[in-house]
Parts: sequence; C-alpha cells; structure tokens
Amino acid sequence: MRNPLKPKKTSRRFAELQEDRGFSDAQFETVETPIPWNAIGLAVLLFVVGGVLLTVGILVKIGQITSDVWLARGTAFIVLGSLMFIPGSYHLYIAYYAYYKYPGYDFNLIPDWD
Repeated sequence: MRNPLKPKKTSRRFAELQEDRGFSDAQFETVETPIPWNAIGLAVLLFVVGGVLLTVGILVKIGQITSDVWLARGTAFIVLGSLMFIPGSYHLYIAYYAYYKYPGYDFNLIPDWD
C-alpha cells in the first residue's frame, strides 16, 4: 500500500518496445503430415481379422457352432479377437477423424512403422 503522506511521482518512464519481438510467422505454421498408409493398412487388417475371430468365438460360446473340434477354442478366439479388434478399431477411428480434419486429430497420432 502507498504511503498517503508521501507525494506522488508525476513522471514515469516506460521502456519502449521494439517492433521485432523475435517471432516469425513461419514458427506457427504446421507441416502437413503425410498419410501413413502402411499403418492404416495394418489397422484395417487387425480390425477385420479381430472381428472375424470375435464372431467365431461368440458363435462357439452361444452354441451356434457345435463341432467337437471348436468347443474348447471359443474363449481363445474371443481373447485373441479382442486383442486384435480393439487397437485396429481405435486406429481406424483416429485415421477417419484425421482424414476429415476434425480439430485435435492428426495423422501424427497413428504410430508409424519407421
């Protein structure tokens, strides 16, 4: 708090700002990321094969496939199918939103093989 008995200073000096603040427009431009076709192809493969394995595993568990050879393999198909289906669907989801340029989605979110 200011002392009320002290007189106010009437002259204040401010430093003048320079015109150049050290930034350029090129700093804020984003580089267009190329589409990682290999990673998207792998995501499609994981999505399709995982969906098929999940479907077969569920059909075995509910009794639609009743062969003696398949009855012990239902749980394994469900586990393996879900391990393949979940990452495949997630990466296809990201690729879809990045392709249509939704805010917050970019092809950098998809891991590449490099």
